[in-house]
Amino acid sequence: MKNMTEQIINGRRLTKNDDLSFLLNTELDVLTECADKLRKHFSGDTANLCSIINGRSGRCSEDCKFCAQSAHHCTGIEEYAFLDKHQIVTECNHNEKQGVHRFAIVAAGRRLSGDEFEKALDTYRTLSCENHVGLCASFGLLEEEQFSDLRRAGVTRYHANIETSRANFKNICTTHTFEDKLECIRRAKAAGLEICSGGIIGMGESWQDRIDMALTLSELGVRSIPINALIPIKCTPLENIERITESDILRTVAIFRFIVPEADIRLAAGRNLMTNCGERAFLSGANSAITGDMLTTSGNRIREDIAMLNRIGYSTERNINA
Repeated sequence: MKNMTEQIINGRRLTKNDDLSFLLNTELDVLTECADKLRKHFSGDTANLCSIINGRSGRCSEDCKFCAQSAHHCTGIEEYAFLDKHQIVTECNHNEKQGVHRFAIVAAGRRLSGDEFEKALDTYRTLSCENHVGLCASFGLLEEEQFSDLRRAGVTRYHANIETSRANFKNICTTHTFEDKLECIRRAKAAGLEICSGGIIGMGESWQDRIDMALTLSELGVRSIPINALIPIKCTPLENIERITESDILRTVAIFRFIVPEADIRLAAGRNLMTNCGERAFLSGANSAITGDMLTTSGNRIREDIAMLNRIGYSTERNINA
């Protein structure tokens, strides 16, 4: 393991042609220790925090099995159209004062369009003038010109999770394809946007699916990778699935650090299920997090996250390029 770690530090990158069984067979403590060494080399001791606001909730036409906002599942969540600009700006101002590095507006649905997309652009223009955090957007499968519009409005990073592996995607969603996701990411990159893309673990996928997801993100050159641990939601098809263990989350985090060593490995939903809100994961390869509230689930309060990260040796000084 130490030899492989040094090889990666010196430029080797793992691919689908490599024997990756060591990622599953190595003792967890050894794997996470080596992943943390990679994290320190590639990312240093600087953590960055992103907060999100649910800009449009519910009534999504897509049938993703994990999602409370899908119109295919009667979960009883609050539904509303795109939020008023003042409400979003107020939330961004609050989160900036709390110390976050990036702020994202997320909207349910296959694609944000029409008047609601114009409202989003107007909101981002205001945010880019008044705030000093990096701006992110997550509006579904947009067209290339829409990505260009977002960039001109001040957005620097686009979020589009691939969710799982190519082979497993059809078991999670049938209303759009894995290739649709990849094309969306390619269009965003072509417009000059950075990419934030990851997925959800604990949906019944195999370890090979998790490895394949990491390999795909590596091939795409993604440098911000959110890892969500599924929180089963009542009235969704995955409501009765057994929750993933903390040890499996830690191994997954370490695997992603080995396969995509330069990326920010960003803990997202499900962190509340872990000891001390995922403290050990930040010593196992993760270096970033989504903080605050997670769309339709409860998240971690920003100041508590900053205090925890500082206590274990991270700097959280704001850097909008994080």
